[in-house]
Amino acid sequence: MSTTSTPAVAKAAAPPPRSVLRDTAFLRLWAGTTASGLATWALPFVLGLAVLHRDLGAAGLGLVLAARTAGFLLAVAVGGVLADRHARRTVVLWSALAAAIAAPLLAAGLGRSLVLMTAAAALAGAGQGACRPAFQALTAEVVAPELRQQANAAMTMAVRGSTLAGPALTALVAAFADIWTMLLGIGLLWLVAALVPGRGAAAEPGAGREPAAEPGAAAQAGSSVEPKPAAQAGEFVETQSRSGSRSGAGAVPRAARPGFRAEFLDGIREARRHPWFLAGLAALAAVIALGYSATSVALPLISRDRYGTEWVLAAAMTAYTVGALGGALVIARWRPRSQGWAAFAGLAAYGVAPLSLMLPVHPVVVVAAYAVAGIGIELFNVPWFTATQREVAPDKLARVSSLDFLVSYGLAPVGLALIAPAIDLFGVTAVLAACAAACFLVPAAAALVPTARHFARAAGTGTGTAAGAGAGATKG
Repeated sequence: MSTTSTPAVAKAAAPPPRSVLRDTAFLRLWAGTTASGLATWALPFVLGLAVLHRDLGAAGLGLVLAARTAGFLLAVAVGGVLADRHARRTVVLWSALAAAIAAPLLAAGLGRSLVLMTAAAALAGAGQGACRPAFQALTAEVVAPELRQQANAAMTMAVRGSTLAGPALTALVAAFADIWTMLLGIGLLWLVAALVPGRGAAAEPGAGREPAAEPGAAAQAGSSVEPKPAAQAGEFVETQSRSGSRSGAGAVPRAARPGFRAEFLDGIREARRHPWFLAGLAALAAVIALGYSATSVALPLISRDRYGTEWVLAAAMTAYTVGALGGALVIARWRPRSQGWAAFAGLAAYGVAPLSLMLPVHPVVVVAAYAVAGIGIELFNVPWFTATQREVAPDKLARVSSLDFLVSYGLAPVGLALIAPAIDLFGVTAVLAACAAACFLVPAAAALVPTARHFARAAGTGTGTAAGAGAGATKG
């Protein structure tokens, strides 16, 4: 009686790397994302130095920064559609190149043409906005599912590290270089963001998303990835080749491709399929528009009026960044059983920041509260990004991510514009109390939404059970 030999495929399968930092493809993506984040942070700082050097007026600075924000908000929606329609790597390339081109145009207009600087700032914002959802979707292509939480933590640590070390580095560079040269340096950073990241891995239909349709099915070790659902009428179906181009059997001819508006609305429909995502957006909107905006306006005032020193302002902001770095380190390895609830608890922790400002406490308490807020925000951010990459249909990931960035970046200026008049009308204590209550209550309400407990449509798929079965993923 003959025996069946063990399939060779099982022996040939290589175990996944234990650390995402050993993955060359991710390190290239990380370098590009870090360069773009540093360039994004540096531009307002360098333009502020231009005001100090009298190369740009205060009103001109406001106009240039407003143009950059407008360009970002317009392009982030367009970039989400483009990144789902074309190769994500190509979208990153051209959007980062647009931002790189804007830098010498800003330098050319400095002290000469405010119109040129405004147009260049809008182009820089457009490049920044278009690349954000593309980078988010490219991470899902480059990084294996069981390593994405580590990858997202590494990304956010790079951003926080740039925020922490950036002022000192920029001040050091300013001692040896003029504003014109520093603007060109920002352009070089965008060139790094455009050229360094590699192409995404081959994306099979449905790749990049763990099974979530049937509860418990994904928890079986060795289970295959859920196949992409059958295309709806008029939906653009495609596969992605290893070179990054979108092609393959079933691709709808270009003439039959849905229009931009239809594809953007399709992304909104995909977001509505995930109640945890909508709940998270609502909670994020409340914390950004109320909590973050209130503390941004009130902290300088309270540091000056209550404590009589700028030290509290500087120490609190530094503590927030250091806390965020610590939070990213923790969540890189921690896998809570109820991932969504833990994330919402972290988001709600931002409420301690406005709470500390409304009470007559020692300044050390304010600094500690900001450190707690920083830890909490990354306990939310990293699982949030990871769950989006896991749960959202791969061909709609960039569009859904663009909704996240529209809320995150779009509501911040609105909140800042409304908080100052509210403080004048109701007083700083009343406004801070209302904002602290919103930071605590809205995430708590969001945690009660169905599927919010695990950031997944099926129980268990958001905690490492599905993604990490047989892959060495850790759980907390």
